[in-house]
Amino acid sequence: MPLITLTTDFGTKDHFVGAIKGAIYSEFADAKVVDISHQISPFNITETAYILRNAYKSFPKGSVHIVGVDSELSIENKQIAIELDGHYFICPDNGIISMIASEIKPEKIVEITIHNAIISNFNVLDVFVKVACHILRGGTLEVIGKQITDYKKITEVLPSINDEKNKIIGSVIYIDNYGNVISNITKKLFNDVGKGRKFEVIARNYIFDKVLNKYNEIVNYSIPSENRQDDGKRLAIFNSAEFLQIAIYRSNLKTVGGASTLLGLNYRDTITVRFY
Repeated sequence: MPLITLTTDFGTKDHFVGAIKGAIYSEFADAKVVDISHQISPFNITETAYILRNAYKSFPKGSVHIVGVDSELSIENKQIAIELDGHYFICPDNGIISMIASEIKPEKIVEITIHNAIISNFNVLDVFVKVACHILRGGTLEVIGKQITDYKKITEVLPSINDEKNKIIGSVIYIDNYGNVISNITKKLFNDVGKGRKFEVIARNYIFDKVLNKYNEIVNYSIPSENRQDDGKRLAIFNSAEFLQIAIYRSNLKTVGGASTLLGLNYRDTITVRFY
């Protein structure tokens, strides 16, 4: 199945997404186009990396992923096509691919060089679409660019470990629709560093001494449902993508609030795990 996904910060109010889809179908009528998200915070590379990392694996191998966030071509912001984990990514070379490629080495990277043949100030529409359709037709990456060996890396998507190996210093990389605060600390890293030791998770002025695997683990089912007061409790949990997350049980940003608002946690704030 010739499949293209779209991840952008374009929103859905304007014509951009519709124009991109129209260009794809004009180039490759049999393509299947799937939206991952168009609600990325403007120019937020870390947020894009988190969403893309956790979405692309659900698509079949051979899928082509167009990423339009901070994508304007410049001397410092090249555009690349990457073959990685059986998928293809067409994106700016601004670090977006860091979170995926930190665990899986790219099989091939090219810097896109077909811009001279295309006059455009909307490269996602004109250049990225042509590259994506070229790949779907079975074309090689070398035809649309020159092979390179590296890509820009953004350090904020990766946590650090102190010299004593008893502390992971992470940060908030994403706040979801429920106001849940997602850190860049994975369950694997937590277990690898912690080695079963006791710990505390420190998020601003709040400390958690346990990390749940399911939200409802916080519920005391021995108490009759009418007497429970679990809604609104704060908790730490490994989310479905296995990232350490700070949450409020049954949060709602429009009514009671979420972890981001109630606990005062914002993008790039520090979240630390201390083992002892």
